[in-house]
Order: sequence, then C-alpha cells, then structure tokens
Amino acid sequence: MLAASPDGCTEAIMLAHGFTVELLVDLCIAELAIATPERMVAGRRMVEVARLRITDAGRQALSHLRTTG
Repeated sequence: MLAASPDGCTEAIMLAHGFTVELLVDLCIAELAIATPERMVAGRRMVEVARLRITDAGRQALSHLRTTG
C-alpha cells in the first residue's frame, strides 16, 4: 500500500485497511518505512497525524520478494 502511494499514507488510513499499530512500528524500526508528524485540517480543527512513507530499503525488500516469490 505504501509503495503504491507516492505521498505515503496516514496512520489512520493504514489502520482502516487492517494494519496494526504494532506492524507499523515494526516497519519503522526495521527502516522499511518512516513516519513523520504532519498537521492537517479536519473539519475546522487543526490535527496532528502521522504520515508513513516507504523507504528505499522498503522498496528493495519488496523487489526481493517479487523476484524470489
């Protein structure tokens, strides 16, 4: 999902698609993804969200899976 999203995805979107917080944390610890805080407007309120993006290492890991799987 992150590989197909040039701007990354918010944590909320990832959770809505069934990813767990633990998995997202593990992806970041393994340096396959990076989470950055970001402010956005929701309704009339400014909220802080975490946006996840795939790293180069994450893309390499995916390419290895595609060639070996």
